[in-house]
Amino acid sequence: MSGGLDGIVAAETVLSHVDGEAGKLIYRGHAMEDLAGRASYEAVAGLFWAGFAEAPTDEASIRAGLGQARMRAAEIAAPLLPQILGLTPIEGLRLLLAALPDRDPTPHHWLVTAAMPVFAAAIARRHAGLSAQAPDPTLGQAADFLRMLRPEPASPDEVAALETYLVAVLDHGLNASTFAARVVASTRAGMISSVVAALCALKGPLHGGAPGPVLDMLDAIGRTENVDAWLAAAIDDGARLMGFGHRIYRVRDPRADVLKAVATRLRGGGNRVDFAELVERRALAILAERKPGRRLDTNVEFYTALVLDALALPRELFTPVFAMGRVAGWAAHVLEQEASGRLIRPQSRYVGPVPAPQALAG
Repeated sequence: MSGGLDGIVAAETVLSHVDGEAGKLIYRGHAMEDLAGRASYEAVAGLFWAGFAEAPTDEASIRAGLGQARMRAAEIAAPLLPQILGLTPIEGLRLLLAALPDRDPTPHHWLVTAAMPVFAAAIARRHAGLSAQAPDPTLGQAADFLRMLRPEPASPDEVAALETYLVAVLDHGLNASTFAARVVASTRAGMISSVVAALCALKGPLHGGAPGPVLDMLDAIGRTENVDAWLAAAIDDGARLMGFGHRIYRVRDPRADVLKAVATRLRGGGNRVDFAELVERRALAILAERKPGRRLDTNVEFYTALVLDALALPRELFTPVFAMGRVAGWAAHVLEQEASGRLIRPQSRYVGPVPAPQALAG
């Protein structure tokens, strides 16, 4: 038995591969960093869906299809938006996703992927006391999300930054949310139920909730002269340093460098990035000193926080925006699992009490 299923191979996939020892992430034969910042989200989604989906998987068809699917998602969400007040953004997203109908004629992998930016933007605006903005089906996912979210147009650099982020987090092997999606898909429950299950797994702070606390950590440190003392005290108190260490990677997370470059371009080397780089350098040095033998390096969460902060996204929206990127990967895994036709049904080992032997009657 392996607690947490460490090292257990539960699926064969052609979609992505995480090499934790070498710090490599492969997307269907391509290095992630060769796609993030160079290919559109729609093009990479098509790469993942090719061979599994009946709908077209070329970039132009997906861009058009997702545009129309965003319109459909907005139509479905409209009567439900009053119900999200009082819910957190991730709870509101869960409610709206669960409302997507199983019998909708839109290809379901398009519908769930398109719904994420529509729902996330509408939730953020409702929480700000604003009405939802209708989608623009002529735009790509990243550009339309920022347009639906903000009162002012996003710059080309901001759209490119968000698109790079969405591609960088699109898939990541058999992580908890993807595994949850595949388990549900294996029952033939369908795409929408499988993605709702994935989102529920992502909601947990051990999986998708850490980018916001990275900024909380930077805020708490506050000033350059506080860095070493704050980090040392946190480590000595047994606290986890947000943005460092990963269940799989034993070296630097390759997504961290992609997003660091994005954050630096957005801020132009400004104070927030300079301060974050200092915190990163000192954290790695203090972790190496205080925790020798443990390989704790920078993970995707650290510079995700800087990118999303530079885009002026509220911290409570960070996990829904992560889901915006990951949903195309979830959908691909659902399609791949459905094609396998195999129900996922692992065994457990019973370690509880057993009935005492009963005396024979008479």
